[in-house]
Amino acid sequence: MAPKYKIAVIQLHPEPMQIESNYCKAARFIKDAAAKGAQLAVLPEYHLTNWIPNHPQASDIYSQWEIYLNKYRALAKEQSICIVPGTIVERHEDPATKEQQLLNAAYFIDNKGEILGRYQKKNLWHPERPYLTSSTHEPHEVIETPLGPVGLLICWDLAFPEAFRELILVGAKIIIIPTFWTLSDCSPYGLAVNPRSEALFLESTIASRTFENTCAVVFVNAGGRVGSSKLNYAGLSRVAVPFLGALGDETKDSCEEGMSVVDLDMRHVEEAEANYQVRADLAREDWHYVYPRGEKMGRTKL
Repeated sequence: MAPKYKIAVIQLHPEPMQIESNYCKAARFIKDAAAKGAQLAVLPEYHLTNWIPNHPQASDIYSQWEIYLNKYRALAKEQSICIVPGTIVERHEDPATKEQQLLNAAYFIDNKGEILGRYQKKNLWHPERPYLTSSTHEPHEVIETPLGPVGLLICWDLAFPEAFRELILVGAKIIIIPTFWTLSDCSPYGLAVNPRSEALFLESTIASRTFENTCAVVFVNAGGRVGSSKLNYAGLSRVAVPFLGALGDETKDSCEEGMSVVDLDMRHVEEAEANYQVRADLAREDWHYVYPRGEKMGRTKL
């Protein structure tokens, strides 16, 4: 019988550079999720700081990354819940050049407080590139977790089918995507044509990825302040599965801060693969697509 999991998607509103108050708010959501029986809680990208890399205090705040990672580890153990604490921007010194680097990283922390895996954002959105360092050619890796094999991606990675393919080729069944995606990420032309163009992008792409990779997608975006009349945040946080599409009644159609606790039945993923046989095709010796780096697609852990 396929396993079932309860997942909390926390559409947090990150107050700019208010790292401690944002953490405390996130912790309250996580405790509520644990009380509701969730086995995993996921937060958005940049949930501790928002995205203001040229803020005068940014360098000092990003240097505190390990303090807050350890706080989430302690919280996961205390509440006996797995946590993907969105992303945390980390300030490091490059060992070769001695220059300071900013890395945007997501972690999977298990319910005992242990770090099971880490992913550094690869596909940087254009305004991030002057500030962040990409993981470039490091391979996407599957993480063995209490919820089975998981892959981590971040925000703009969603736009690249190659990232998903690489993860399912190494066995990922659930792909978790902390995100900071706003409606104004669209161009002036696109906004004039359709003010909700970015919402259309998200809804259609997430649905496509779950079908074309026979996987579950846990997409968790930032939300706006509840009751604000000027909401630029896209929200739309959800768990998406083949056949059903988006799950998460409190957030999947909302741009405001909130939380959905979703029941994920992995039978949907198994039945999708039985029907579409995407992974089976990728594993064939005579499969006709190849990796850009020249490696034959699909050989292990499908």
